[in-house]
Amino acid sequence: MNAVGIDVSKGKSMVAALRPMGEVALLPQEFLHTGVGLEQMAYAILALGEDTRVVMEATGRYHEPVAAALHEYGIYVCVLNPLYIKQSGGGSIRKVKTDKADAMKIAKYGLHFSFLATLVALIPPHSPHWGRWCPARHGKHGRGWLF
Repeated sequence: MNAVGIDVSKGKSMVAALRPMGEVALLPQEFLHTGVGLEQMAYAILALGEDTRVVMEATGRYHEPVAAALHEYGIYVCVLNPLYIKQSGGGSIRKVKTDKADAMKIAKYGLHFSFLATLVALIPPHSPHWGRWCPARHGKHGRGWLF
């Protein structure tokens, strides 16, 4: 399974992808939140192959258009509480805080905790459940957004 980590901010996203064993499939790359930018992002993710999961943090409302656009292209999207990724540590003792490092950390989380990414159901954007907080979606202690 390929894991794509997306660090979402206002107006742009940093995207990175890892293959099993930590092989870098897509170096961190920035995409704008425009029609063309989201289309380019979707095609870059689709080029990785069928078994690809996208993981991103819930960032206010900035992540919603990105999740919706990728969902329209048939890409599996998992939006998680940022606390999960922060608590995972990411395998580094240094506190590097850049968009590129964050995208790689999110991808690494998606790769190592892929069982969580498969538990989050995709809900179509027109559904009344789109973007609802789900307090026990990831088992006993988990929380997540439904997308």
